[in-house]
Amino acid sequence: MTQRLEPGTAAPDFSLLDQDGTTVRLTDLRGQKTVLYFYPAAMTPGCTTEACDFRDSISSLQGAGYRVIGISRDEPATLAKFRERDALTFPLLSDPDHSVHSAYGAWGEKMNYGKVVEGVIRSTFVLDEDGTIDIALYNVKATGHVARLRKQLGIDA
Repeated sequence: MTQRLEPGTAAPDFSLLDQDGTTVRLTDLRGQKTVLYFYPAAMTPGCTTEACDFRDSISSLQGAGYRVIGISRDEPATLAKFRERDALTFPLLSDPDHSVHSAYGAWGEKMNYGKVVEGVIRSTFVLDEDGTIDIALYNVKATGHVARLRKQLGIDA
């Protein structure tokens, strides 16, 4: 069973490349509230729906002081294509060996079409300005997730 993170714990440190090949570290995110979301694969239907929901909600999230960052196993070049194709306005980070996914509990056994498989567990984490986890959500659905998150954060559309 994958260990899950709980609110109040320090977010696991990371250093990953973004869609442009620039290194992004957890320490770079200090000072602003951050929504980190883990998704299975760029340019797939569910992940596109989720990413576009974040894109369409970015103004309300930023207005409430949150930045959004997506993390997948895709290589930076694929992330750049995804970002451009869907006009995504937030960074996408590459975790090809899924080590950061694992550290956050976003990698492990899950049900997929009735079978137990190992893979990405669609998850979202809200970090405070100091890098502490405020909210940890596992097994979220791609559709409607962002609206539920905004509601949980008390952010109007």
